[in-house]
Amino acid sequence: VQFAESGGGLVQPGGSLRLSCAASGLTFSRYGMSWYRQAPGKERELVATITSVGSSTDYADSVKGRFTISRDNDKGTVYLQMNILKPEDTAVYYCNARWGFRDYWGKGTLVTVSS
Repeated sequence: VQFAESGGGLVQPGGSLRLSCAASGLTFSRYGMSWYRQAPGKERELVATITSVGSSTDYADSVKGRFTISRDNDKGTVYLQMNILKPEDTAVYYCNARWGFRDYWGKGTLVTVSS
C-alpha cells in the first residue's frame, strides 16, 4: 500500500490549501479515509474522516466549518480542503486508510500557516 500526499506548503493566515492523498495497492472504495495532523510537541489528532462511499463525514471541533473532506473512489484519492487557515493549523498532515484490522498511514505533508 502506498500513498502520495501533496498540497502542503506555506500559507498566510486566512488563506486556503487543498491536500490530496492518492492511494494505491488497496481496494480504495472499501476503506474509510481520514486526515490526521501532528503539531510540534503535540500528539497526533484526528482532523476529519469520511466513510468508504462518502456518505458521511465527521470533523474535529477545531476545524468544523473551515475544512471539508471528500473522496473520489474512481481516482483512489481523498482530499482535504482547508479554508480560513490559522497559525494553530500548522502541523504535519497524514492520510489514513482503515478497514477492519487493516490500518495504513501516509508519510505526511507539512502545512505551515504564518505571516
